Amino acid sequence: MKTVRDVMTSNVDCCTPLDNVYEVAVKMKELDVGAIPIVDNESNTLLGMITDRDLVIRGYAEKRSGSNQVTNVMSEDVITVPPNTSLKEASGIMAEHQIRRLPVVDNGQLVGIVSLGDLAVEKMSNESAGYALTEISESEQVHH
Repeated sequence: MKTVRDVMTSNVDCCTPLDNVYEVAVKMKELDVGAIPIVDNESNTLLGMITDRDLVIRGYAEKRSGSNQVTNVMSEDVITVPPNTSLKEASGIMAEHQIRRLPVVDNGQLVGIVSLGDLAVEKMSNESAGYALTEISESEQVHH
């Protein structure tokens, strides 16, 4: 059975609490990604995540400048999984919590991220990824 370790992105670019919102936005643009993990600059411990939506809702819509600290806009209660989590279980967690990206943490340290796209390319988990995406999409339609 495949695990998230088999499909996750392991070379994850991160920011630290010393970075500001502008630096996160620039990194997202350069990497063409919608989320950046925030880690402790010494221990690589996951502290939170910032998504492009966080930048808009908690940043600019709250009239926070680009020089604002990342800790003011990041999500702190991040759902994570260990690397040995099955793909089916990961997709279930993503559907349950309505998330598209799932940080992979080992002994408190960020070791990767698995996304719905990562799950979708795996033949064994197409059904699970489809279910997760359907659950996330239906929930988003209800909230908007």
